[in-house]
Amino acid sequence: MLWAMIRPLTLLVALAVTALAAAPRYAPANEKPPGLAREFRGAWVACIYNLDWPSSKGLSAASQQAELRAILDKLVALKMNAIIFQVRPHCDAVYASALEPWSPWLSGSMGRSPGYDPLAFCIREAHARGIEVHAWFNPFRALANTAHPASASHVTRAAAQLTKRYGSVVWCDPALAETRERALHAILDVVRRYDVDGVHLDDYFYPYPAGHQAFADGKSPAQRRAYIDDFVSSLYAAVKQQKAWVRVGISPFGIWRPGVPAGIQASLDSYEQLACDSRKWLQNGWVDYLAPQLYWRITPQKQSFPALLTWWRQQGARPVWPGIATARIASSEDPGRPAAEITSQIALSRQIGHNWNGHIHWSAKSLVRNQGGIATRLAATYTQPSAVPPMPWLSTRAPAAPGVSATLQGADTVVRWVPAASTAKIAVQARVGNTWRTVRIVAASAMELTLPRAEAIAVTALDRFGNASTPKTLTLN
Repeated sequence: MLWAMIRPLTLLVALAVTALAAAPRYAPANEKPPGLAREFRGAWVACIYNLDWPSSKGLSAASQQAELRAILDKLVALKMNAIIFQVRPHCDAVYASALEPWSPWLSGSMGRSPGYDPLAFCIREAHARGIEVHAWFNPFRALANTAHPASASHVTRAAAQLTKRYGSVVWCDPALAETRERALHAILDVVRRYDVDGVHLDDYFYPYPAGHQAFADGKSPAQRRAYIDDFVSSLYAAVKQQKAWVRVGISPFGIWRPGVPAGIQASLDSYEQLACDSRKWLQNGWVDYLAPQLYWRITPQKQSFPALLTWWRQQGARPVWPGIATARIASSEDPGRPAAEITSQIALSRQIGHNWNGHIHWSAKSLVRNQGGIATRLAATYTQPSAVPPMPWLSTRAPAAPGVSATLQGADTVVRWVPAASTAKIAVQARVGNTWRTVRIVAASAMELTLPRAEAIAVTALDRFGNASTPKTLTLN
């Protein structure tokens, strides 16, 4: 009888001792993980002409969603952290809007719903994977081709007085205050209603020249630049007033002006012809990042990638994240371009200048289909997940460290956390032997992560501005 009572007590004590031995403990003071890598790794996803997504017009909602998930899964597999998602190709909407009609690149007909909200879906799926979503707008293009049918609610029919035909395109006249207000209202509507991480504009402010035909507005290049400067500065201020953490980025033509820097040649003067004084926007802090489209190779001197990037990164304190033309690998535009050109450009981007690292791939399709083996090569370039760079000009207040626990379960380590209210993402680092690695950066709402068995883990909170907490480090027995 006595043995029967002692035996279960002995088992309970043994189990308790085992549990204590397996429990994690706070690491000693000298156990510190390396700082998180910081690099913006983005890819454009163009909807217009079904360039990247969806692959064709009229696909079912389920097919469109499956294709977008595949893009996001590829970005996660490559350890990338941002998608530049086109939501307004030409005064239409790739989201539920009371202001503008549904984009025809979804259903096949302007104004017809695809049966779901693509932007809401993209945000939900991307954030679940730790990927930022920057909503990409074309502010003034009304129709990319005059042959495209327009719905009754489209600007070309509902407010035709705001538009001008120019060559094969229709443009909303930026000189008109109503045009600028209309574009601004559409962008702020998305910022207010959707949990986007950024607002992104490309290089289409005024249309690219169509031969010798002039854009018939009677305005001088200086007047046009003033209208665009007003729009850009107003946009930045309005976005920050609504949600200060939403990044504002612009991707201008890669050459500010021909001859700048010395020796650079271009057939387009974006300063004069597109009214893009993008250097001013960078210098004045009207953007949180600038992404000039540096689609040329490293070696040609007339449009030298390193010479242009060096010049751009000398023009202001805010980040310059070059657009790189991954789509030109073994393409009709550049038949001999190898995938190594792109990884070499990424290496140069990490070396040139002193502001935060980053770059954006044009475009996602080339990554998904591993064009010329680029995705395979990127595995050796993106060796660990990277946190998006912070915005110290907006906030330097670090979030509180999360509450953390961890358990060893066979060959796995299960990490759990309780984030502070201001936490957006959680970065998990793990040590095996003497080597620390960043394992994943995930949404804070995930609350847990399973990773291969580790000897120590460190968990860092990241807020919407990119600020990082002190890592909470545990040693595992």
